[in-house]
Amino acid sequence: MEYLALGMFPVLLLLLLTGYPVAFALAGTGLLFILLGSDLLPGLGFALPWEPYFRMARMNVIPQRIYGSIMDNYTLVAVPFFIFMGAILERSGLADDLLRTMGRLFGRLRGGLAISVVLVGTLLAATTGVVGASVVTLAVLALPVMLKAGYDRGLASGTVSASGTLGQVIPPSIVLIILGDQMGANVGDLFLGALIPGLLLSFLFIAWIAWTAWRRPEAAPALRQGGTREPLLGLLIAVFGSLLPPLALVFAVLGTIFLGIATATEAGAMGAFGALILALLKRRLTFESLRAAAETTVRLTTMVFVILVGATVFATVFSAMGGTWLIEDFLSDLPGGTTGFLLLVLLAVFVLGFFLDFIEITFIVVPLIAPVALALGIDPIWLGVMLAVNLQTSFLTPPFGFSLFYLRGAAPPEIRTREIYRGVVPFIAVQLIVLAAILAFPGLATWLPSLAAN
Repeated sequence: MEYLALGMFPVLLLLLLTGYPVAFALAGTGLLFILLGSDLLPGLGFALPWEPYFRMARMNVIPQRIYGSIMDNYTLVAVPFFIFMGAILERSGLADDLLRTMGRLFGRLRGGLAISVVLVGTLLAATTGVVGASVVTLAVLALPVMLKAGYDRGLASGTVSASGTLGQVIPPSIVLIILGDQMGANVGDLFLGALIPGLLLSFLFIAWIAWTAWRRPEAAPALRQGGTREPLLGLLIAVFGSLLPPLALVFAVLGTIFLGIATATEAGAMGAFGALILALLKRRLTFESLRAAAETTVRLTTMVFVILVGATVFATVFSAMGGTWLIEDFLSDLPGGTTGFLLLVLLAVFVLGFFLDFIEITFIVVPLIAPVALALGIDPIWLGVMLAVNLQTSFLTPPFGFSLFYLRGAAPPEIRTREIYRGVVPFIAVQLIVLAAILAFPGLATWLPSLAAN
């Protein structure tokens, strides 16, 4: 029965290679294997040998899981709030002002606009904690501006995808909260442990963009500044005037979360309301822009949640067919001690990240590996941070990275899927380097928590 569950992955791959939408490919694969693994398949005339073990996967289990893990999940309500915030900023013109002003802040530096996107993505990661919301918000906020400036489509897409996925690691990350709960680790310590790796990722993203702009100037052109250099005082006034309102909004959202005043969902509602106030103060809030932002929010929110529903159906059937038992048996007798365990666990989570949402992976895989990790004496903070970075990497890896699907749904139609895949490859390499550094130097994840403990 467990080996039948493994057959779900090649079927899913086949459906995706045919161009079938990912959400329906995930859900369709799950429904197909329900038929194959239960007495719901008509016309056989005999009982399948594994049928008695699969009665838990009756059709009525699927809506219960969808309602319990998605529809009844208060945290996911933050997704439409942050999408609406980004849509309002983009429709009102504040997005264009923000990115262009930050480009002016970097002067005539090639790649300055992409560097600005990384910085904005880092701030969004520190407010949303939801990858889908961050990627979609950045796509709506930044991608049209980058294309208008003449950026290479692959570099622009890769920058937006990688920057939006920083929400997996940079606190207050939802994945860190769930990991802490499932591993029995202190969530505050996980936040501290993930801070240095998250900022290191942002720094290396910026370094890669700067190197690309130096080697290939046409891929990341500087914003046109005109024929004369701007006076310093005028530039500072322009930067202050354009950056203060949106940055105040971002820091207000982040501050309410860290101070415990609001949850991520409530902070998202505050951010959406604050975006409306900023657009109103800028005299750019019109009925047309409000209606367009609402339509964008409905369309992109539907795309995000349909993918999550499909992933839940797939994960429910995979678990019911005993696939998780097979993984547990595989991980319980690994050679190589701690190193072998960590390498194979990271590889397994990396592969599962192609197909399953991080919530599903955390609730299914982490309870299986946590007792083994504790028995081997592995620091749960160190392991939790590596799992978060690993999940972030898998979310960017073609062809099944969830962040790529989110971006595909929000990107302008002129950007092709292969350009998105090409653009994320260097950022995946950067993330693997950071993951290897954490594995080789645990202090990157344990140093700040140890200071707090003392």
